[in-house]
Amino acid sequence: MSQAELTREVARRVFASEFNDSTYTFKESDDERAPNFALLPTGDRANRAFIVGTLTETEDVGEDSEYWRGRVVDPTGTFFVYAGQYQPEAASILRETEPPAYVSVVGKPRTYETEDGSVNVSVRPESIAVVDAATRDRWVVETAERTLDRIEAFEEWEAEQEAPESASTAPTNEYAQMAREQYDSPVVNYRNDVIQALEQLEEQEADATA
Repeated sequence: MSQAELTREVARRVFASEFNDSTYTFKESDDERAPNFALLPTGDRANRAFIVGTLTETEDVGEDSEYWRGRVVDPTGTFFVYAGQYQPEAASILRETEPPAYVSVVGKPRTYETEDGSVNVSVRPESIAVVDAATRDRWVVETAERTLDRIEAFEEWEAEQEAPESASTAPTNEYAQMAREQYDSPVVNYRNDVIQALEQLEEQEADATA
């Protein structure tokens, strides 16, 4: 594997609603050490995610050893974060932090299939930190911008595919193509989530200054 492939992947900013819909995972190499990616419905890949939200609940769900589950809520939904003996620092934060508290999490998407055949997506944290409200608010704004960028690129690609005269010269967007093949969710849903998140932020700021 080349040095470039060994470098750490960028952590994507993504809202809970889209993250939880990212049920398709893939590798881009047969190498056993090749990174595993979650396919975002807005047409990008994520080996790591950067999330910020309110830690509303923690619970030790382990049987033989500690295995902590945290619920982290953003304006669009809930992330589930799991940390055990292989993530001792993250597990320690979940054990010691009293909800509710704002936290930032960098971690890897993990999917698992339930008994009824549905796929749930969770976060295996590399790091967790308690943060302030300003950090959470800044994350909401930046994640909204990144999400809109992905939606715009996806919609441009889609429009080019539907224009016969430009189809042969249209640039390829392999992740948008994969997302259209794998998911039923129209990307406008995530645009609506962005609007909802920013409106909620504005309401909170208005309440704080009232």
